[in-house]
Amino acid sequence: MKKLTDEGDNMLNKILLYTHGGSQNHGCEAIVRSTLQVLKNYKEFNITLSTKSKKEDEQYGLDKINGLIIVEEDKQKKFSFRNIIRKCNQILGTGNDDAIFLKFRSNVNTVLANKIAMSIGGDNYCYNGYEKSLSMYNCFFNNRNIKTVLWGCSIEPCLLERKEIIEDMKRYSLITTRESITYEALMAAGISTNTKLYPDPAFTLPKVEINLPEDFLEGKIIGINVSPLVQSLDKGNDITYKNYNYLIKYIISNTENNVALIPHVVWNENNDLEPLTQLFKEFKDTGRVLLIQDYNCMELKGFISRCRMFIGARTHATIAAYSTCVPTLVVGYSVKAKGIAKDIFGSYENYVFPVQSLKNEDDLTKAFIWLCEHEHKIRKHLNNLMPEYIEKAWLAGAEVIKLL
Repeated sequence: MKKLTDEGDNMLNKILLYTHGGSQNHGCEAIVRSTLQVLKNYKEFNITLSTKSKKEDEQYGLDKINGLIIVEEDKQKKFSFRNIIRKCNQILGTGNDDAIFLKFRSNVNTVLANKIAMSIGGDNYCYNGYEKSLSMYNCFFNNRNIKTVLWGCSIEPCLLERKEIIEDMKRYSLITTRESITYEALMAAGISTNTKLYPDPAFTLPKVEINLPEDFLEGKIIGINVSPLVQSLDKGNDITYKNYNYLIKYIISNTENNVALIPHVVWNENNDLEPLTQLFKEFKDTGRVLLIQDYNCMELKGFISRCRMFIGARTHATIAAYSTCVPTLVVGYSVKAKGIAKDIFGSYENYVFPVQSLKNEDDLTKAFIWLCEHEHKIRKHLNNLMPEYIEKAWLAGAEVIKLL
């Protein structure tokens, strides 16, 4: 794909990426890495990443990426005078602009040097309460004549019944939706002139392969990912964990496959390694279960790509599987899982199992058996579809460049 030239440009910052939570969420890391390559496929320039944890981003090597400037949001002490005033203003509905300014206070000149600000937390509108904070950022940049982009997003359609959300969407110069359920909901709400449909940029993420133990042969591994987040959304009685436990027992007893437990978020407060380690301890004596430790998103994609099939709760773990043509069952909880599966397969039925629907210990195993029965057909479909689907993800960069 031919890059555009930018003769005479002095390489000043032009694009800011914001609402990045830190790279211990490897989905966030994957979005940063893939967004950079998608944009720079068209044009070379410096990009600024605003992060909640510069330490996390350095831990996984984002600071080594050429042309990326990383700045950390200012943290407000809970009981500081500034933070108390900010909280009072939020309650009263005033001072929202000041609240965002305080987040950027130490790096305000770097942040405001950009022409475009891209909100890269694609699923933030899926979480209750986040929409107000996102709107505050959107207003902050618009008030300073910086164009805003809602990048690779998913939005719960019911949110678009609210007038203030409609007004917020209209402020964005560009919205790229990563699945058609969100796209169609925006169209129906009249948000059409600034909205485009492209796959999640992380479909373009390269993989890095690290050696597996000798007993774990490529093509004979079932990859499994579970998260504390989906556990918190089930119907109770620890039914999510019980389903994963039952599934691993089934794989060991009824197939010749091994199991790889693969984390994708390792934040202290939301760490996939906690339930995965618990599962590993229960099955390690079988010699057929491997616990993958923490790696960067490209290395994790390398592990996932060598699985025969994948059962995952984290969106970008499942994107790593889809994009490497691994038949995948998603344990989902929101529109993003359903929308991505629908666009790939024509329907999300049998490809997404809503965590809220888990009732019996063998529910997930029954869904896995269906996946096994259709494994070859699914893999063939992915092999035929993915090259073109991934190419569409690359094209999203051109939409952003048009705004410069």
